[in-house]
Amino acid sequence: MAGFVPPPYPYDRLDELRAVADRFDGGCVNLSVGAPSDPPPPAVVAALSASDSERGYPASVGSPAYREAALEWLARRFGIDAAGAAVAACVGTKELVASVPHYLRLRDPSRDTVLYPAVSYPTYAMGATLAGCRAVPVPLDDQWRIDLDAVAVDDIARSLCLWVNSPSNPTGTIDDLVAAAHWGRQHNIPVFSDECYIEFIWDDAARTAEASVLSAGPEGVVAVHSLSKRSNLAGMRAGFYAGDPDLVGYLSEVRKHAGMMVPGPVQAAAVAAFGDDRHVDAQRDIYRSRLARLRELLVPYASDVSLPGGGLYLWAASPDGDGWSLSRRVAEELGALISPGEFYGPQGAAYARVAAVAPDAQIDLLEQRVVARCGDTVRK
Repeated sequence: MAGFVPPPYPYDRLDELRAVADRFDGGCVNLSVGAPSDPPPPAVVAALSASDSERGYPASVGSPAYREAALEWLARRFGIDAAGAAVAACVGTKELVASVPHYLRLRDPSRDTVLYPAVSYPTYAMGATLAGCRAVPVPLDDQWRIDLDAVAVDDIARSLCLWVNSPSNPTGTIDDLVAAAHWGRQHNIPVFSDECYIEFIWDDAARTAEASVLSAGPEGVVAVHSLSKRSNLAGMRAGFYAGDPDLVGYLSEVRKHAGMMVPGPVQAAAVAAFGDDRHVDAQRDIYRSRLARLRELLVPYASDVSLPGGGLYLWAASPDGDGWSLSRRVAEELGALISPGEFYGPQGAAYARVAAVAPDAQIDLLEQRVVARCGDTVRK
């Protein structure tokens, strides 16, 4: 019987290179997955263990305190006025990204297409595939920004939604979310904006309300946020989505039936995390330092590697136009594991993504390996 066969999970395809990097003294330095390595705030851990909410079923949409804390954070940090927006909890954001096309198609079976940036987080396309939809990549311009003028008329007519992501994973580009919101309204296509790296926009002048699609108002848009990167809480699986009351209301009702609930203790811890900005400011400094250090290490290996506009990743161009060969060389010569850009779409095949999430002691180890290999002067 023919049917859906899941493709290999992208990061499982790195096992061979991981084995190569593991041969180094001190083992592989994993820069492939954007998994935080730093500790979460103690107050958040304390709230997780003291909520006394373990026995009852938590609210699927999130407790009032959870939803209020999320919107207060957006207002306090970015000046985002979410008046008129609805908000609901999600179990991290990956499951939401993967399930939105399925739920939207149930509502409107006449549409079958999901638009997403041509170089982007793989789950946008996989969510479409899992829903039996067409995953249609939107071309990017020479600055890695989404080019909505390039979307075909037939694809517009069939689209269930458009995904945008700023700062971008993997390129670090800051996109024009207000323009995306207007485009979606013009074509009657809901715009879902993945904003999980919003705290890590490196140009302070760009850290404004326009860093969120909600700055254009809630009509026809949904902003998606997570505590995974902001507060080093990827293991807690806590996020939220906010925007158009009709869209958020529909999704939250469907998700109740599907049993999607952020655990009560996690909701209590999330309230504490959203309310504290100091740990995020400290984490911003850490990531900026790691990005700069890793860039210096990679300059001899990549034909171009610039600091990103936002996010936790370096987007490194391979000298021979093959991201896999760059990844292999870094594994063989540095003992580090990075991700070939092909994971994020064919247009990224000439690049590799480097996640600046390893502890500083492991970046120290990489620097020691460079000195041991090349002396004080790093060679091409």
